[in-house]
Amino acid sequence: FLFLPILVMAVFGFNDIQGRFNFTWQGFTLEHWQNLFNRYPALNESLINSLTVAAISTLVATTLGTLIGLALTRYEFRGRGPLNLLIFLPIATPEIVLGAALLALFISAGVARDLTTITIAHIMFNISFVVVTVRARIAGFDRALEEAAMDLGADELTTFRKITFPLIFPGILAAALLAFALSIDDFVITQFTAGQTITFPLWVYGASRIGVPPQVNVMGTLIFLIALVGIGLWILLQRRSLPSTREVL
Repeated sequence: FLFLPILVMAVFGFNDIQGRFNFTWQGFTLEHWQNLFNRYPALNESLINSLTVAAISTLVATTLGTLIGLALTRYEFRGRGPLNLLIFLPIATPEIVLGAALLALFISAGVARDLTTITIAHIMFNISFVVVTVRARIAGFDRALEEAAMDLGADELTTFRKITFPLIFPGILAAALLAFALSIDDFVITQFTAGQTITFPLWVYGASRIGVPPQVNVMGTLIFLIALVGIGLWILLQRRSLPSTREVL
């Protein structure tokens, strides 16, 4: 049941529709795959906007979220308690409330809404998810490994580069993938902060009022397949990096 909508999306990317609506099966065709980037230039532009926002917001949010997660987990400092609360607020607050608040903020500050404001908004809510994910990874981290590295002469930077970072990297990567997925399909907050800029979810919403074109199904299928291949490659690399029983013995 959970994967049925994805299957329907993939199948209707091959539907030979007669008219505007892509809701009933009318025949098989490869035309929509062959003319994916030629039929709707606005679709291409919206996808590029979404990928740009997702890439930038993921990079910034993952970097800041990792540093915040390390600080909250390992250090005691003034304001640590309130900061813990503030980190969870964007997760607990409904998206429509966040979107309306950001809209009021940008209008009050006289900031024109465009790709930049969308990116700022996505960084804002992605940081919280990154912090939560990275903290979960750091919580099970054995500090004795770092202490052993320092006892052997490694300084703080070398210890982080060779010991800490490789061990927490799976958590960082998971946080980055989560942030990218949340960013590329966000609609509510983007709707409030986009202005005249159109992202992929906004374009799909606008197109759905007059009939969703099959190219949307094709684009969604491609995004799903790319994500699936990426996850598969990561699992394969993880298995190859694990020592075998013979190597351990």
